[in-house]
Amino acid sequence: MNESLNSFGLPSERLKIPLLSDSISAGFPSPADDYSEESIDLNEHLISNPFSTFFLRVKGNSMLNAGIKDKDLIIVDKSLRAKPGNIVIAMIDGEFTIKRLSIKNNELYLKAENHNYPDFRFKNYIDVQIWGVVIYSIHSYL
Repeated sequence: MNESLNSFGLPSERLKIPLLSDSISAGFPSPADDYSEESIDLNEHLISNPFSTFFLRVKGNSMLNAGIKDKDLIIVDKSLRAKPGNIVIAMIDGEFTIKRLSIKNNELYLKAENHNYPDFRFKNYIDVQIWGVVIYSIHSYL
């Protein structure tokens, strides 16, 4: 048996999950088509740059209005160049945070997506680093 290993030295096995149809109506119900069952690999759909992509668990509600809740799982790509409007992972004076990269009056800042949390102006901190761009968030409806 010849298994490849992931970066943690564990067998890298791709889990294929059944896909019952390629889309579902979010508007008015339509008559059921013949559905075809196939499998998809979430790695292929969610991860473009596997060597620069990682998962993080969110703690807190500062991004609630962006649809990111406490305990959500986010997928972050470090290879992407952050642009205003992107949700990013930043390190501010040694502490990680998730915020939207924004610009106002030619000044970059990190915007909270919940009015109960402060925004972070770059000029108010000694060290601000953008670590990666959030490409997906996964949360439970239960």
